[in-house]
Amino acid sequence: MNFLAHIYLSGDDELLTIGNFVADGIRGRKYKLYPEKIQAGILLHRAIDTFTDAHPIFRQSTKRLHKNYGHYSGVIVDIFYDHFLAKNWRHYSNIPLAKYIDHFYQSLNDNFEILPDRFKHLAPLMIEGNWLLSYAKIEGIQQVLNGMNRRTKGKSKMNEATKELKEYYSEFEHEFTLFFEELRAYSNSKLIELKKQFQL
Repeated sequence: MNFLAHIYLSGDDELLTIGNFVADGIRGRKYKLYPEKIQAGILLHRAIDTFTDAHPIFRQSTKRLHKNYGHYSGVIVDIFYDHFLAKNWRHYSNIPLAKYIDHFYQSLNDNFEILPDRFKHLAPLMIEGNWLLSYAKIEGIQQVLNGMNRRTKGKSKMNEATKELKEYYSEFEHEFTLFFEELRAYSNSKLIELKKQFQL
């Protein structure tokens, strides 16, 4: 899953949410250098990724992209699924998306010093461009895919994937809806387990 889903699935604990958000910037056992709430968030992120990558519905979505994007298909579907989460946000939260995102951005600023270096660079760019809110529109997804394609020096051709998003829009949205219900249940269970583990 991409940024918005990881943030949402963290619950309402600020540091745990930040841990989930920054987890890709922390390798191996280095997570143990962080406060326990951030450790729990990092482990939640890893569990979510493992569950997602192995799930048959997620794989069904990626299969539609394999021919044109190869091993980048999973990354693209992560981004597509964040689009559907943002677009259908009212089904998942009583807090308006813009307000929810503003609160998260404030949390990043309040805890800036604890962020890994990669995210100290990324967070201001995310806030300035309001990436998370932009996910709700296909134009915002296009900008994300453009950026990802630049990071691969044009090899991934990910910038072209909105073509498939538009062509198979209802199929991707249906798959997201089914999958996300299962992921929410799994994440809630994992969150309870981690809070017990860390005595949070």
